[in-house]
Amino acid sequence: MKKVNKIKYLAAAVSLSLALGACSSKENSETSTTVSDKGKDEKVTIVYSRGKDQTKGTEKMVEAFEKSHPNIDIKFKEMPNDSGQQHDAYITALNAKSAEIDVFDMDVVWPAEFAQADYVMPLDRFIQQDGIDLNEYNQGALAAAQFNGKQWALPKFIDAGLLYYRTDLVKEEEVPKTWDELITAAKAKKGEGGTKFGYVMQAKQYEGLVCNAIEFVAAYGGKFINEKNEVVINSPEAIKGLKKLVEIATSDFVPGNVTTFTEVESDQAFVEGQTPFLRNWPYEYASANDKEKSKVAGKVAIAPLPKGDAGSAAALGGWMAGINKYSKHPKEAWEFLKFMAGAEGQKIDAIYGGHAPAITKLFEDQEILDANPSFADKNFQEGLNAAVPRPVAANYQEISEIIQIHVSKAIAGEETVEDAVKNMEKEMNEKLVK
Repeated sequence: MKKVNKIKYLAAAVSLSLALGACSSKENSETSTTVSDKGKDEKVTIVYSRGKDQTKGTEKMVEAFEKSHPNIDIKFKEMPNDSGQQHDAYITALNAKSAEIDVFDMDVVWPAEFAQADYVMPLDRFIQQDGIDLNEYNQGALAAAQFNGKQWALPKFIDAGLLYYRTDLVKEEEVPKTWDELITAAKAKKGEGGTKFGYVMQAKQYEGLVCNAIEFVAAYGGKFINEKNEVVINSPEAIKGLKKLVEIATSDFVPGNVTTFTEVESDQAFVEGQTPFLRNWPYEYASANDKEKSKVAGKVAIAPLPKGDAGSAAALGGWMAGINKYSKHPKEAWEFLKFMAGAEGQKIDAIYGGHAPAITKLFEDQEILDANPSFADKNFQEGLNAAVPRPVAANYQEISEIIQIHVSKAIAGEETVEDAVKNMEKEMNEKLVK
């Protein structure tokens, strides 16, 4: 097979090879804290792992890194695209203390879990010694990788919930600034221009519902879990936010089957011209403007999600990168991570991969804006800056399931919002890893 730009593709596999897992824990512990003692002129190879990249972003970024770091070669290990399968593959390998990979990508909800399990290195000493200015990063994205007072990963790119609207039906001055204004506008606009609904969201019992719930709770000043790892969902602010979510999800201007809607159904409703307003992720802009499939192409604009009492809040998405605790080359792994998650690496990924940078100043870079015109939209930038992380918990999947169940019951009328938050509080306290 022809090699592309020196990236050595390893065989794609659902799980990582555990061949190196037989190393003793003592040996792995030593390699996790001792930098490489390779000679200055001797090449070191490190393995970088992530899901399949269908763009040229990774290829171009690795090429640039190797050019500027001639003594470090990068091998790319491709993982399954499904984030759940990726997660499980990493868990299998890291449980075995495998040193096969050095640097790997993490979904925004993984860092706390991996830190608690002692799978990843804290990055604080590297950050301090190289004077990395963390203030340059989107603070919501940065916070998602903080646990027990330490930084366990660096953001590579971000996603956040945004409000999309039809410019042929909604004038700029009519764009709702608050959730109450959204309710009024959605009622008024339903039926205009052949629409069937006034607003579409993700309300199925799955992770997307958690994201919507977080946005409402945070917009009204509440949280599920605070920075001290305390469950704080049972608050007047959180109750008010969830009541607003339930009000909208049970209104007559959303689809009657909205509790079956994920991002796929939401996108379909919008591109088919069925709704003037939609909550979705940044990719929606390109989808809605795809002339081959969208009936609203050229008639789409972006706004931050509406405000509650505490302002606008958008659930954080995106990916991080961290260093395997058992890496035999932590110094070189850090050099790669620092480049990839730094301004140069993120710029390359934004241009060739289409990802929104986690370093905010890059939204002023003209080359990035030329490649991604929607990034220049101030409303797009404001939406990303309103990003808040999902609950930072070592057992996030269990916490997410609790939220999904009780928010779904509140929407279905099986529980009052007050009872839902009490039940979430009780169950989260029983499950939360302290």
